[in-house]
Amino acid sequence: MAWTKQMPARPVVAVCGATGAVGQEFLTVLHDLDFPAAQVKALASARSAGKKIAFGGCGNQPAGDLTVEEMTPESFTGVDIALFSAGSNVSKQLRDAVTAAGAVMIDNSSAFRMDAGVPLVIPEVNPQDAYQHEGVIANPNCSTIEMAVALAPLSRVVSIKRVVVSTYQAASGAGLPAMHELREQTRQMLAGEEPQAQEFAHPLAFNCIPRIDVMREDGYSKEEWKMIAETRKIMHAPEIGITATCVRVPVMRCHGESLNVEFAAPISLDEAYAAWEAAPGIEVLDQPDEDIYPMPGVLAGTDPVYVGRVRRDATVENGLAFWLVMDQIRKGAALNAVQIAQLLLP
Repeated sequence: MAWTKQMPARPVVAVCGATGAVGQEFLTVLHDLDFPAAQVKALASARSAGKKIAFGGCGNQPAGDLTVEEMTPESFTGVDIALFSAGSNVSKQLRDAVTAAGAVMIDNSSAFRMDAGVPLVIPEVNPQDAYQHEGVIANPNCSTIEMAVALAPLSRVVSIKRVVVSTYQAASGAGLPAMHELREQTRQMLAGEEPQAQEFAHPLAFNCIPRIDVMREDGYSKEEWKMIAETRKIMHAPEIGITATCVRVPVMRCHGESLNVEFAAPISLDEAYAAWEAAPGIEVLDQPDEDIYPMPGVLAGTDPVYVGRVRRDATVENGLAFWLVMDQIRKGAALNAVQIAQLLLP
């Protein structure tokens, strides 16, 4: 049964996990979009309670420091939208408290993404699904968002048969500690010191690690499985064949993806370009002869999914190959969640 509570025009917003990388980006995006909040609350664990977080303001919430409050089941009284990035366990523990208070949880973790009663939403791809929630809407995996935003416009031209994707995922995907560790490992190696690894199984500096998340019995990592299962759910296309290889690379922000897509019928390069250029949330950067293509090192802090290096894949009858870059913290997490919140406004 769909949620029936009317969202106020100026909702009270709780940012849950406000001291983390995505939580801080939630606050940045709320300000950048001037989200019409009546109030913004910063919630985090007990050890962060009392900390001050700078906020640029939005709606009726003025600019100034927000005082972090301890997140408890009682925190959601009077809250309309709860933006969660506090990990799967916390989301599961607090789900009932959030919905019982009448708030809508927009959850960035993997806790509920594949639940039948929870919509998994990318506003550029399946906005209609957001209105079928029962108090919880899931934010997809960042790499899934990047891929689905680029695939959806093409699938409206010609149906997709198969996707082969390899990801080049930045340290930001593992949070602030991983970003700090990459900086420190880089310093250590340039100083001739032995790099120390805690956030990953191996040092990430000057390295690539071909495993993200836990390994499954079928040989795929959980991150790879997420891309496969989530894309099928979001696009309402269980028949699409998808295989993924996910790799962590020594980049601070922005994930790259290399895709080979096989279609059920011919699709021209011009048709692909036209589909992307007409779609929201995508920007084409594709003049390789002039060295113009998407690169993680220059696109941090941007909103779109960027596409470039577009060409025919001659190994299949109806194939295209292309390259994507997207800021993982921005569109891959915080921006997508706030865009979902915008869908809920009256």
